[in-house]
Amino acid sequence: MIIKGTSRGGPAALALHLGNAEKNERVTLLETRGTVARDLRDALVEMDAYAVGTRCQKSLYHAAISPEPPHRLTPEQRAEAIDALEVKLGLVGHSRVVVLHEKLGRQHIHIVWSRIDLERMRAVSDSHNYRKHEEVARDLERRFGHDRVQGAHHERDGPDGAKVQRPDRTPSRAELRQEERTGIKGKDVKAEVTALFRTSDNAEAFKAALEDHGYILARGDRRDFVIVDRAGGIHSLAHRIDGMKAAPLREFMANIQIENVPSIAEARRQQEERDPTRGRSGEQIAIDRAYARGDDYVSQAEAARKDYERRSKELDKAEKALLKPAAKTRGAAKRTPSTDHPHDKGPDRQGPASRGGRTRSR
Repeated sequence: MIIKGTSRGGPAALALHLGNAEKNERVTLLETRGTVARDLRDALVEMDAYAVGTRCQKSLYHAAISPEPPHRLTPEQRAEAIDALEVKLGLVGHSRVVVLHEKLGRQHIHIVWSRIDLERMRAVSDSHNYRKHEEVARDLERRFGHDRVQGAHHERDGPDGAKVQRPDRTPSRAELRQEERTGIKGKDVKAEVTALFRTSDNAEAFKAALEDHGYILARGDRRDFVIVDRAGGIHSLAHRIDGMKAAPLREFMANIQIENVPSIAEARRQQEERDPTRGRSGEQIAIDRAYARGDDYVSQAEAARKDYERRSKELDKAEKALLKPAAKTRGAAKRTPSTDHPHDKGPDRQGPASRGGRTRSR
C-alpha cells in the first residue's frame, strides 16, 4: 500500500483535479464531513476559508491511499484506513472530503482535511508526514493481509531484517505535469542520460554527449546542474542518472564551472532557437523555473496553482473577446434608424414631433 500526502492551498484547483473524469473512468464523492456545502468544490473552498483568521497559507492536507494491485479495499477497510491516517496526522474530527478514483480496475482514495484547529485557530503541524504515511501503510498491510511495499522512511530493512535497496523515488506532481505538456517521459530521459553518463570518461565528454542528443546542461536555482530537454522540460541531473548521489556527481562534474553554463531561461531560449515551434512565453518560462526549485510536492503545487490561474485568465480573456463583437453588433442594430424616410428615427422618436411641436400634413 502506498500513502502520499502534503499540505496545500488552492481549493478550486484541487477540486478540478479531484473531479477530473477524463483521466479516471469513475470519480465518486464518498463523503463530506463538517461542511455546510455538500458538493466537492464548495466544500473545499469552505474548508480553506477556516484559515482566514490565521497565518496559514496551506490550510488543506491532501492525501491519497493506493492499495497495491491486485488488492482492493472493501468499504469497511477503506473507512478503517482513512481513520487510521487521520489519527496519525493529528486531524481527528477536522472537516474532510473523500473522493474515490477508479481507472483500469485500480482504485485509490483521495482525502482532504482542513488543517485548522478551530478551537485554537492554528494549523496542525505537518512535520514528518512522509514517515507517518509509511507507518500507517505498513500497519494496514499487516491488518488487511496485503503484500508489503518497501518504503524509504520507515522499516527500511526487509521483513527478515535483511538490508534492502532504497526504492526509486516516484515522479513528483510537477514532473507528471511536465510530461503531459512536453510528451517526454522522465523514465526515458533517465535511461538515455544514464547510458550517456556511463560511456563518458569525464565531465566535458558527458556535457558534449548530452548536447549531441538534444539536451542542454544548465545551472538550476537550487541544484548544481539541471538539463533542459528538446521540448524545454527541466530535469535534475542527479535524478536522471540511475543510482547517482549528489556528492559523487558533484565530484565528477568538478571540471565544469557552474557559472560557465547557461541558466535555465538561457537554455530554454537555445532550445527554442533550435526548434521555434516549441517556443514559450516569458511567463511560462518563469513557471517552469518555479517547478524546478525543489522536488517536494508543496513548492511544485504552488507553481502548478500559478500555472492554472494563468491559463484560466487566458481562457477568460479569449471568451470575452469572442462575446464582445456580438454585443456591439446587437447594440448597433438597436441604434440604427430606418432609412425609409429622412425624418423616420424609429418608433420612439418622430423628429420635431418628439419635442412637443405639431406636424403639418400635406
